[in-house]
Amino acid sequence: MNLTETLTEFASDVIEGLSSHPKHLSSKYFYDHRGSMIFKDIMQMPEYYLTDCEFEIFNNHKAEIASKIYPDKSYFELIELGAGDGFKTIVLLNFLVQQNVKFQYIPIDISAKAIENLQLNLTKSLPNLFVKYKTGDYFKLIAGLNGTAPKLVLFLGSNIGNLTENESLSFLRQLRNVLNRGDKLLIGFDLKKDPEIILKAYNDPHGHTAAFNLNLLHRINTELDANFNTDNFYHEETYDPQTGTATSFLISKKEQTVRINRTNSIFHFTANEKISMEISQKYDEAMINYFAENSGFAVERNFSDSRSWFIDSLWKVV
Repeated sequence: MNLTETLTEFASDVIEGLSSHPKHLSSKYFYDHRGSMIFKDIMQMPEYYLTDCEFEIFNNHKAEIASKIYPDKSYFELIELGAGDGFKTIVLLNFLVQQNVKFQYIPIDISAKAIENLQLNLTKSLPNLFVKYKTGDYFKLIAGLNGTAPKLVLFLGSNIGNLTENESLSFLRQLRNVLNRGDKLLIGFDLKKDPEIILKAYNDPHGHTAAFNLNLLHRINTELDANFNTDNFYHEETYDPQTGTATSFLISKKEQTVRINRTNSIFHFTANEKISMEISQKYDEAMINYFAENSGFAVERNFSDSRSWFIDSLWKVV
């Protein structure tokens, strides 16, 4: 049996990523307890416009979004992939409850702590809401979404932007395959804009984004008994206005060797060697239409903020 087959998925992915050329780590592992707390700090930064834009969309368009979901007001399941703290979603949940809409909310998140906090919040703010909490990798859990009840899937925050084009199409097609004709998807897209605005959001002066990336090395140290010295790495952000791709890197300040005891692995870093940590793709409406049309959906309506920096796009399964 291959060594990686005997390890956790986290350990296997870390080995694979650090053994690759160039090196990379998966951003889906950012969200341990400490990472989730740092990301809350990121969302509260004035430079991180994404949360404010999407909150504005939900606040200003909640009635229209609700009317477009299932206009006959029949029972449906509202499934959120990567629910986090539900800060934006609660605006829509509150409105649906006030309108006596019959639905079940099914939030999914890889972070058990995020789900725990969301449960505490919803129990207090919406005690009569019918909720089924799920913790885990939503790329796997979406396979359990089959059933006959109409569904609205939320995939907010431009989380789709953390995937490459091929990964995005694969994910969207996989999602389409577990949905029924007429089911809907509300998906967030961060739009192309002034490069300086984008870079400030991902390379903030407060150091939160750097801490967020470096925390993954802390997590590897804690869970896999590694000896990363985070002082030997720094965070760098790049943005290509032509492709719309922002990329986060951790860069080795010097030649060094890191040992991961849990996997009995040793990794060598040269000075200035990069670890690719995350991509954050930015879009235009032509790209949004392309992804919908090539994954079995049709765009019903785009909801935008007042600055046209972000779109929540409502798609229908065709």
